[in-house]
Amino acid sequence: MSQYSFGIHAVQSLLEREPKRVRGLLLQQGRKDKRIQQLIDLAKHHRIKIRHLDRKELDQMIDGVHQGVVAEVEAVQIRNETFLEQLIQQLEVPPFLLVLDGVTDPHNLGACLRTADAAGVQAVIAAKDKSAPLNATAVKVACGAADTVPYVVVTNLARTLKQLQAAGVWITGTAGEATQLVNEASLTGPMALVMGAEGSGMRRLTRENCDQLVKIPMAGSVSSLNVSVAAGVCLFEAVRQRNG
Repeated sequence: MSQYSFGIHAVQSLLEREPKRVRGLLLQQGRKDKRIQQLIDLAKHHRIKIRHLDRKELDQMIDGVHQGVVAEVEAVQIRNETFLEQLIQQLEVPPFLLVLDGVTDPHNLGACLRTADAAGVQAVIAAKDKSAPLNATAVKVACGAADTVPYVVVTNLARTLKQLQAAGVWITGTAGEATQLVNEASLTGPMALVMGAEGSGMRRLTRENCDQLVKIPMAGSVSSLNVSVAAGVCLFEAVRQRNG
């Protein structure tokens, strides 16, 4: 199964990290600049077929800003509960996971994957229902992180959280009404951070399966942050504590 990855940065990351997944490189006719030449050189080095199309053809193929660069790639592998169980068993360091509950925007999913990669998260987990698809838009926004951070889709998120708890993973949920600030909570050791959808937050069953709830201190008039920004704040507070 194939999908498209687009945009200069996302395609370059693919060519550098996982060239074997790239089946073909599509470039806009007439584009000749240094960055495009770098992509051409990488593709030729890995013996990847290059085709030149006019802009209208690329526009029809891609729903987004492609910058004249599209790669046909093997679809990113979506993992399941079995993979997650094996991952937890094989880790030589404490689990550090990100759970997305009801995040349905592919842009937010991609940004969360990118943030998770930067923080050293070992997997991003989401429920099969009411979750964003790992489509070309999400992959582009992730800027290569969709290939490095496993995306685990589970059938029943509440059950998965219970299984993580049974494996010794501490579940920290984020909620605006929480009394504990994220910087006051203990985020060391085996942990999973749960981020809910903007506005509605975590679902009831998800909330009930959290070991603790935290919130981000907000000094201004805005009541909430974009989910990927909030995830970054919380994940890097955990990184600070874990490294300290």
